[in-house]
Amino acid sequence: MKKFAIVLSGCGVFDGAEIHEATLSMLAISRKGGSYKVFAPDVDQHHVINHLNGEEMNETRNVLVESARIARGEALDLKLFTPDKFDGLLFPGGFGAAKNLCSWAFDGAEASVLPEVEDAIKGMVEQNKPIGALCISPVILAKILGNVQLTIGDDDGTAQAMESVGATHVKATHGEVVLDSSYKVVTTPCYMLDANIDQIANGADNVVSAMLEMMK
Repeated sequence: MKKFAIVLSGCGVFDGAEIHEATLSMLAISRKGGSYKVFAPDVDQHHVINHLNGEEMNETRNVLVESARIARGEALDLKLFTPDKFDGLLFPGGFGAAKNLCSWAFDGAEASVLPEVEDAIKGMVEQNKPIGALCISPVILAKILGNVQLTIGDDDGTAQAMESVGATHVKATHGEVVLDSSYKVVTTPCYMLDANIDQIANGADNVVSAMLEMMK
């Protein structure tokens, strides 16, 4: 049984992890005979967004606590992640990936990345283990790895910013994955495109399948 670590960034598309992408990734892993453990950084969210009207709310929430909502209470501090215990690392999207795991949403190519996120990525690369990233989360890999091939769909502005840090962007559509064999990175656009939940399921399924193939 292959073991996946899933890194979440909260709960909810506008300020945390995209719930469809997260849960459908979990489903894909389970249906393909794998197992997963959820991790998240124990930090405050950048902000809290009212998902009904898009307005910022005057409150503070913790990324790990919010991620535990999706994980049904079973979420671990990302600082406890050890690459040798897992076969693959997976990042669902959602604005939290670009707001809480790194600062790409505000700083673009000049973004900083949380140290525990960077350590997890570099640790998997050092052990030649695959990393999957959905939606906007590939920007984190671009920032950390530099010369890596990936996709966020067809958003020219984001693609250009990724290429400015050394990445190669490949346009992709619903369900398509882009592979970087040197880093064993697998990416797909998901909700970076105008998508429905069935298309998200296909993307998550294809990423997990490609990662499992790389684990052989």
